[in-house]
Amino acid sequence: MNRPHVLAAFAASLGLAATPVAAQPRADAPVMTALVGGSVVDIDSGASIRDAVVLIEGEKIVRVGPSASIAVPPSAKVVRMDGKWLVPGLMNMHVHFGLKLPGAEGAELMNEKDGEQILRMAANAHRTLLAGVTTVRLTAEDRGLDFMLKRAIGKGQAIGPRIESAGELIVPTGGHGSLEADGPAELSKAARLQIKAGASWIKIAISGGISDTHGDISAAPMTDSELSTIIEVAHRNGVKVTAHNGSSEAAMQALKFGVNCFEHGYHLNDQVLTEMKKQGTWLVPTIVVSQPGAYEFYRKIGSPEWYLERVASTGKDHWAVLQKAIRMGVNVALGTDQFPFEPNGGTTATVAEAELYHKAGMTHLQALQAATIRPAAMLGVDKSVGRITAGQYADIVAVAADPTKDISALRTLDFVMKGGVIYRNDTAPETIAR
Repeated sequence: MNRPHVLAAFAASLGLAATPVAAQPRADAPVMTALVGGSVVDIDSGASIRDAVVLIEGEKIVRVGPSASIAVPPSAKVVRMDGKWLVPGLMNMHVHFGLKLPGAEGAELMNEKDGEQILRMAANAHRTLLAGVTTVRLTAEDRGLDFMLKRAIGKGQAIGPRIESAGELIVPTGGHGSLEADGPAELSKAARLQIKAGASWIKIAISGGISDTHGDISAAPMTDSELSTIIEVAHRNGVKVTAHNGSSEAAMQALKFGVNCFEHGYHLNDQVLTEMKKQGTWLVPTIVVSQPGAYEFYRKIGSPEWYLERVASTGKDHWAVLQKAIRMGVNVALGTDQFPFEPNGGTTATVAEAELYHKAGMTHLQALQAATIRPAAMLGVDKSVGRITAGQYADIVAVAADPTKDISALRTLDFVMKGGVIYRNDTAPETIAR
């Protein structure tokens, strides 16, 4: 008898032949979770699947549908979601976890050591995730600390959202940022160094900012050769470019060279918005920073009077630009320029930003899309995140009412899952990962 037959006969003598080895549960098999009884929002159409089941295996969703059509495996961990609406995890495309602004608090942080700063950033990342924001784009952090934090989250050493980052903000000397470079050669090197470090975007400042004590928000300080070169270098490396900008002159200059996105857009005119619509250029409005809800934050950090005056003088134009951009169909992705969890107008900055989009002219569904699938599309990750559908990461939040009917339902957010792991569940805290 050959060896395979001997082994088979031996297994049969022990009563094992009827149970193939492959059928045995593996100790390292992905955990299956079933979210049961909630209403799952289709982020594209706004329709909802009532009394739904979302089956999650490991990090990803494997099935979504009505409970009548999906059998929950006996081994699955069942989490009841009765009375809840399930929507994709929120996304915030303008975040600084190491934010320092003019004022008393900013002055205290000026001499912060790297170790202190990354611990503060990690705490802000954790609070961001608990606020329901499962993906962020960091738009200027110091000395590569953003890439360190991203790696730590990826290894499970820290808790926070998925991170895309632009590294340090690249500016001409005297510009709105700290990584100064002049001329095509220096700007090329600055961009390449950020990409080498892990940047998936490059951010440049092509005008002044509200927080500057020098420079003009409406100016255009970069030369054509500087601007065209840094955009070309980024694009040749497969990396998109976003520009801090409040200037129409600088915007038209950047659009000529194929910039992908503008942050803020405080004073953009109709010509700029028309060209943005034509090219598919994105706007990340950060409207919350110039509107009344932000003053609670500014008081808390001890903002000086000159800063508050600049905020107030910018806010009127900023609001008008957002209304026009929405009316003209410009691509809009949510971003706040405040901590995503920061109180603003009685809710978080992220939710307040989405509410302001509705107030400025979006439908409730469009405002929800601007906080979910539209940022995913802007990042180029919409095949992985942004929807509650099979094959995507299980990044899911739950609220008490249908946000496609009223975006303010996001104020009731009380459940957060990222990659199949529950980090917040106010109704059933025993389900939270420990």
